[in-house]
Amino acid sequence: MKLAELTWKDVASVDRECVVVIPTGALEQHGPALPLETDARIVTAVAEAVDELLGEKMLLLPTLWLGISPGHLAFHGTLTLSPEAYSGAIEGCIRSLIPCGFWKFYLLNGHGGNTYANGMVLRKLKTEFPNLCLCHCEYYGLIVEEIASILTGADRRMTHGAEAEASLMLHLAPGLVKTSLMRDDGLHSEPSVQGLVTNFNEISSEGSFGAGSEASADKGKALLEAAAAKVAQQVGALADGIVFTSASE
Repeated sequence: MKLAELTWKDVASVDRECVVVIPTGALEQHGPALPLETDARIVTAVAEAVDELLGEKMLLLPTLWLGISPGHLAFHGTLTLSPEAYSGAIEGCIRSLIPCGFWKFYLLNGHGGNTYANGMVLRKLKTEFPNLCLCHCEYYGLIVEEIASILTGADRRMTHGAEAEASLMLHLAPGLVKTSLMRDDGLHSEPSVQGLVTNFNEISSEGSFGAGSEASADKGKALLEAAAAKVAQQVGALADGIVFTSASE
């Protein structure tokens, strides 16, 4: 069910055991071949595929397409919210639905820059409303093994504007992908330092990171199907109800 397509009376009759799913993305550069809306377009497609699988078990909100992207501002067209403004938008969506009786919320993230804020805002709300069921996850974090098996480039991970994202966009919106400009890009620090904070123009000459030349629509279709299945499994479990048991049981 898509919230935006319902009337208020429709919403009043929705089962309060359903999970409210809020997709979060970004509008930022994705190298010379992919459009700025890449993250938002992909996470929306995953969320809508999950909605098709789960039906009345989930209530899908419109994608929050503007995320936290300050590290990409050196590349033209990138838009960003501050962490405070972004968190406020997420918090506002959830707080608006709590008085209606909804209590299960799932942030489905499609942009790494949002991860920390998603966790922080849910922790804040959990402290204030301990009876809420709150969860956040990146769709690509659920399919690490599938990504590694589907990709063929040297770096078989979900990297920025490269093989995985380009494949997904070739499947979802091939007309928006400049295939002649897909390329391999990315720099690594020497020596390697864990947790180093960089701006993207420091580690990429044109904004992508990975083997973009290996992208294909077939890979994108396989990635989307894998992501939808795994997310549906997680959201479905929350809708059906979870219990906490000891490790010995």
